Amino acid sequence: MTHSSAVDNTSPAAGSEVTRLGDKYSWQSIVFVVLSICGLLAGLAYIFGFTWNGTRLLEGEYYWAFIGFFAAAAFIALPARKGQTKIPFYDMIAVVVVLAISFYFAMNAWDMVQAGWSNLYLGIVVWLLMMELARRSGGIPFLLVVLLLGTYPLVADYFPGLLMGIPYEFEYMIEAHVFRAEGMMGITTKIVAEIILGFLVFAGVLLTTGAGNFFIDLANASFGRYRGGPAKVAVVASGFMGSLSGSVFSNIAGTGSITIPTMKRVGYPAHYAGAIEACASMGGAVMPPVMGAIAFVMAITIGVDYATIMIAAILPSLLFYFGLLLQVDAYAARTGMEGLPKDQLPSVRKVLMKGWPFLSVMVFLIWGLLYMRWEYYTPWYACLLMIGLSFLQKGTRMTPSRLFDATRQIGVLVTQTAAIILPIAFVVSALTITGVTGSVTSGLVTLGGGNLYLIIFFGVLACFIMGMAGLAIVAYIFLAVTLAPAIIKVGGLDTIAVHFFIIYYAMLSAITPPVGAAAFLAGTIAGAKPMRTCFTAMRLGVVIYFIPLFFLFQPALVLQGDLTPLLYVLPSIIIGIMMISGGLEGYLLGAGKVPGLARMPLLAVGFAFSFPGFWTTIISGALAILLVAYVWKENRNGPVLA
Repeated sequence: MTHSSAVDNTSPAAGSEVTRLGDKYSWQSIVFVVLSICGLLAGLAYIFGFTWNGTRLLEGEYYWAFIGFFAAAAFIALPARKGQTKIPFYDMIAVVVVLAISFYFAMNAWDMVQAGWSNLYLGIVVWLLMMELARRSGGIPFLLVVLLLGTYPLVADYFPGLLMGIPYEFEYMIEAHVFRAEGMMGITTKIVAEIILGFLVFAGVLLTTGAGNFFIDLANASFGRYRGGPAKVAVVASGFMGSLSGSVFSNIAGTGSITIPTMKRVGYPAHYAGAIEACASMGGAVMPPVMGAIAFVMAITIGVDYATIMIAAILPSLLFYFGLLLQVDAYAARTGMEGLPKDQLPSVRKVLMKGWPFLSVMVFLIWGLLYMRWEYYTPWYACLLMIGLSFLQKGTRMTPSRLFDATRQIGVLVTQTAAIILPIAFVVSALTITGVTGSVTSGLVTLGGGNLYLIIFFGVLACFIMGMAGLAIVAYIFLAVTLAPAIIKVGGLDTIAVHFFIIYYAMLSAITPPVGAAAFLAGTIAGAKPMRTCFTAMRLGVVIYFIPLFFLFQPALVLQGDLTPLLYVLPSIIIGIMMISGGLEGYLLGAGKVPGLARMPLLAVGFAFSFPGFWTTIISGALAILLVAYVWKENRNGPVLA
């Protein structure tokens, strides 16, 4: 299984396999594992409140220890340029420097908080090192986003109108970025060092004990025999794995390397197979129970527990995967595809007998998050349970060799995540200290003339543009403090629905031209033209383009407020998605192939019927009955030219 990351990244570099650790027991691998162990021990000591001689780690002490260990590990693991396999001397210098500075800062953490202690020159060094990690983990586009937004305080007073902010001199900007709660000592480090650390450890343990293969086998056993079976396996397996890792690109590289060739073998065109994998992997980033780091950022931003976010994400993610499965099935039905022969598929019973520990741990994780409300302690407990259950079977037993593999895998997950998230502290700091967030909010309201629909339109554009620029998480952080208050202020809409709306539209650039990085990566694996794969992914992932608008105006879809509307809204959306899939793929489930002239009307009626409005549902429902009757009748009269 390819190394993965818990970040909802939109840069292929961020999800690429680490290539510089060498052989399992190479010196760089051993140093990397030692640094990872030290960082994890510090995390355990701080999170669970362990003491040494009656003294607990202070927050600042732990944060700088975490930064030191995992930033040093990142300079070992992440190559400075593509294809670099050996560690040059300058990276070893960076390892020593970041460790030394971080521990010097940790020793002064108390004064840093109480007396405003700082060191300009060492702060500049840390800032430069974080910039380099941003480049290595997210590529040049991510570096430019962090650099330009992070240095905005230097020129904040030169911008016109709503973009004008309070200017800061360079030394005060560095002080805020590196030493204060607005920057590296604030929310971004808290997210990776406290909140999602346990989930990364949990994902590493699962992957090492064979969970990836289990979920693929389970999907094969459950769906492989049906028409278009391999594509349905790709959707389900990628959804499972994406919900654990939260990473779009590592999910494509991991499950896609298995599912894409299988889809092509049974007759799916290369671009279609790549598009299926891209959509399924993208959806995993918002699929409970774990999702990605962006979900944890959202929980902290709006001040709710993670269980609330997890529950709210259930229906939108299920509707997305429902639409994806319907289109996959429609394509297979229209083209006459068959499932895989039974003798080529594993037995459900045998797969469950072998993999029941993984399902047990997943159930335990959900129980801990939803019922016990253990929050970020839950994955640590789940890890202990998984390690204990691993000894019940020889194939999963946590031997010393496998424990080393698990530690290395966990180190990769945490290192890649830290290298992405830590530099975002500079963006958060810049937006906070300049006060620009408030002016942008009021500016959007003014620009939209107080019209909610215009503000939402501008918001969709902003989400998409910022999503193209770098990471979805950067776009969310910026828009959560600028766009979200504007929409809530004018429309009085549900807070969780508004924030999920931003997350979904910020993610869309992963499968939408001109960037479409997830579709490009999947297309490369499939051997297809990237842009063709991208447009196909747009069609297959059509549900994710409109479902955010639906739950924005009907918060019951994110399980907020009065849930009574679900009794009529949910069935209409499900039926609408079925009609949309039929219009796009030329096959309507239960009715047959859709004549060419009926595809666009069926698509339009499906959109209208899905929209949670009384009159649109009534009028489009009547039209839908006529269209479905027409399709059914045409299929009974003879072959249909779709």
